[in-house]
Amino acid sequence: MQNGRIAVPSVERGGLEGVRSGHFGHCDAFTLIDVKAGEIVNVTTIANQDHVQGGCSAPVKLLADNNVNALIVSGIGMRPLMGFRDEGINVYHEATCSEIKPVVKDLIAGKLQLIGENQVCGSNGN
Repeated sequence: MQNGRIAVPSVERGGLEGVRSGHFGHCDAFTLIDVKAGEIVNVTTIANQDHVQGGCSAPVKLLADNNVNALIVSGIGMRPLMGFRDEGINVYHEATCSEIKPVVKDLIAGKLQLIGENQVCGSNGN
């Protein structure tokens, strides 16, 4: 990804040096990384909205309203994944690294793959 805005579900305040949240719907915040010509040009954070059973559309709208083009997750349910697809937000899967900066660098370098439907979380309320 050479240009656009990346969102990463984050623990506590987030930030480029922060820790990723294991599941986007229950994260404390989203770290937003603006990329231009393959370089990080700006980093901001926004608080996640309260997550209620079946309420995964609120974070989808939040990220769409904040001009996000790509989302990096380690876990996501099918319903929100479909919502992101409907909004034109690409969802990438990375489940091994708990730090934000390395996964962002991997996405910029083209090392992450779009999440497959076989990688989504089951019907566990997420």
